[in-house]
Amino acid sequence: MKTWTRDIEINAPIEQVWSYFGGSLEEMQKIMPQVVDQKPVKITEEIVGSVYRQKYKEGKRIEEYDVETLEYLNEPDHRKLKIGFTLAKMFEITALYELKKLNENKTYLKYTTTNRPLKWFVKIFLIFASDKVVVEFLERVKRVAEAETRNS
Repeated sequence: MKTWTRDIEINAPIEQVWSYFGGSLEEMQKIMPQVVDQKPVKITEEIVGSVYRQKYKEGKRIEEYDVETLEYLNEPDHRKLKIGFTLAKMFEITALYELKKLNENKTYLKYTTTNRPLKWFVKIFLIFASDKVVVEFLERVKRVAEAETRNS
């Protein structure tokens, strides 16, 4: 299993940044443009345990998988969302997004993702995997949130 953790400060209110993770498909697509569809399969009152069927476009292929909410916290100054899914029967993936309000217009975002290979032959790919995707994701969230904050 491989784990990456990175963090970033974003010049946008916590509510703005949180909307990309806990909002609509349209909001999510601003930071995850490859997600082409998301439909609820099972919704729980406490949110943890909720499952969504998500479609993700990679090149010309569309992968479909179920995303389960593993952790959820929604307080004014601290928000947390952890999801888990199995991708292409090859990888078990978790993603944890943790947001902390630094002030009215600044948010700290910590992103931790784990990738556990389910087949012996994909383990080798993880040896060479870098944190490039994680860093690019955080920079995209920052770019989108700060642009939307400036334009509002």
